[in-house]
Amino acid sequence: MTMHYNKLAVKYAGKYPKFLLLFLTFLLAYLIFDGRAYPPFNDFLLSTGYFGTFLAGIMFAYGFTAAPATAVLLILGKGQNILLAGLIAGFGALVSDLLIFRFVEHSMSDEIRKLSKEKISLYINRKTPSILKKYLIPVVAGFIIASPLPDEIGVSLLAASRTISLKIFLVISYLLNTIGIFSIFYIGSIIS
Repeated sequence: MTMHYNKLAVKYAGKYPKFLLLFLTFLLAYLIFDGRAYPPFNDFLLSTGYFGTFLAGIMFAYGFTAAPATAVLLILGKGQNILLAGLIAGFGALVSDLLIFRFVEHSMSDEIRKLSKEKISLYINRKTPSILKKYLIPVVAGFIIASPLPDEIGVSLLAASRTISLKIFLVISYLLNTIGIFSIFYIGSIIS
């Protein structure tokens, strides 16, 4: 019986390595958060201070590190000034989002242009009301950026839309990430 499960695990781990890695990051987040009851680990996280908060903010924006970063932020919410920590972690997330934005804007612009000329893209563009295109994409992207979901998706939506300037993107990204991080810090400050 155990041999059967091992074969399945190996088969699917080889077939879906990215999903396995994502699952392992969720497991790591659980272990980090569960480790808060282990004083040396908890003390170590708290000893990283606001620099650790900044690093957790950077990690908060990426899909594979969002879950562990959220667990770290939950723990740090207990021992730091929530206002200052939220502003610092929000800045860390902004740094990550800026890297993603620049990558999508410059490195993928040729593919985005090609994709926009495909029949399916032209069809969807024609059938989608302009008011929906104008507001729905930024709202969905904003929700994704504010949440612990991978910012790569939300930032890519905004960068690909070509209707948002870098200045506006920076303000939106900072505000939304900071609001999401404040929520995590608040939850972290009230749970034991």
